[in-house]
Amino acid sequence: MSCWGSVVMWFHLTIVIATYNNLVESKSCAFEAIFNFGDSNTDTGGFYAAFPSQGSPYGMTHFKKPTGRATDGRVIIDFLAQGLGLPFVSPYLQSIGSDFRHGANFATSASTVLMPQTSLFVSGVSPFYLEIQLRQFKQFKAKVDELQSKGNTNLPPSDIFGKSLYTFNIGQNDFTGNLASKGTGGVKEYLPQVVSQITSTIKEIYGLGGRTFLVLNLAPIGCYPAFLVELPHESSDIDEFGCMKSYNNAVVDYNKMLKDALAQTRKDLSDANVIYVDTHAVLLELFQHPTSHGFKYGNKACCGNGGGAYNFNQQVFCGNTKEINGQTLSATACEDPYSYVSWDGIHATEAANKLTANAILNDDSIFDPSFSLHKFCDIQPIG
Repeated sequence: MSCWGSVVMWFHLTIVIATYNNLVESKSCAFEAIFNFGDSNTDTGGFYAAFPSQGSPYGMTHFKKPTGRATDGRVIIDFLAQGLGLPFVSPYLQSIGSDFRHGANFATSASTVLMPQTSLFVSGVSPFYLEIQLRQFKQFKAKVDELQSKGNTNLPPSDIFGKSLYTFNIGQNDFTGNLASKGTGGVKEYLPQVVSQITSTIKEIYGLGGRTFLVLNLAPIGCYPAFLVELPHESSDIDEFGCMKSYNNAVVDYNKMLKDALAQTRKDLSDANVIYVDTHAVLLELFQHPTSHGFKYGNKACCGNGGGAYNFNQQVFCGNTKEINGQTLSATACEDPYSYVSWDGIHATEAANKLTANAILNDDSIFDPSFSLHKFCDIQPIG
């Protein structure tokens, strides 16, 4: 082959390689950031940035230390970010070590959708309810617009908000906060307000550029060890899987209300993806058939006190030690959290969170309407 022929071949090969690399890069993910709104189920350290207090054994598996996540390791939003090829989403309230180039997490533990009628220091309810989280998002966007021109490297570009995924996992505390005192009937009276606040928040974010929203529904709290211990019920209310039928039925009613409201919101925002995500079905399957998914225990907490069917003592929460009636009691963690669906009686283990996130990333059947993240991103394996 002549020298000129070799040059031409090299030139063509270079073009092919460059084209391939560009295709790979452009096909990675349409979502360049995640903005999350929620409670302890997706809090990645916001609450404990504001109120530092979390100790071991939280974070014992993946991080080997407490990180402000209400589990032994990672939460759903961590795995979702990994699957989309993004870094962990930094808590908005964390001032040290955060990187907001790929979004922000406004979720905090104990957050509600509606404005709390009590104080954190009285009942433990977070002051960062959904309206506050929305205000924080608005402030974040305003700061991005203001500071981006000055070359701030920890912030995303100003056009990020139309290229982001907006996730909502909030409402559990509104539902469970007054269950013991008001019952399901009393709680149902204000659930329409909860749903209305979620949909109005979506519309406000839409007005700021958001176009893709994933709204996770409410989990089957009637299967949670903490509520099986705390909430009044008759033995006849326990189903074949050890869950409380009445409370789970009330959750199903709420989820239907949420689903219908999102369907209407979708009509109002015709050029947006407003997606209802049935993570309830995923978690219910784990609680009902734990051994089919690699777990040993469904309704029993890994971290707790008392042993027995639930290993939950409402007087001694996970990681705490108290003297009660002259006896020192400690709520400690099991050695194998991966064998449990429930971490501390209220929150899922990292293993359960991973399976739930995997369903969001790969199981189109849990979305309404039909939706697939694979159409937007090359989904990465999560581990």
